[in-house]
Amino acid sequence: MTINTVKLLDVVALTVDFPEYNLWQGQVGTVVEILANGAAFEVEFSDRNGRTYESIGLRSQQIMVLRFEPVSPELWYSNV
Repeated sequence: MTINTVKLLDVVALTVDFPEYNLWQGQVGTVVEILANGAAFEVEFSDRNGRTYESIGLRSQQIMVLRFEPVSPELWYSNV
């Protein structure tokens, strides 16, 4: 597994703005579907009560996976 691998149910943050969807860099969503053989992902954005307010397809360069555990330097630098 590489550090840049996006998986189903990963928590991700936007790295770009999507004003047409009222979504902004840093907003957090969940990967709910893998599209185009892993080239794109359906990401669902929900409020604190779990209600989805937007769901859009995004490319990997438009999101970053949020890590909740330490990542080893070897893994990080081997993928830069």
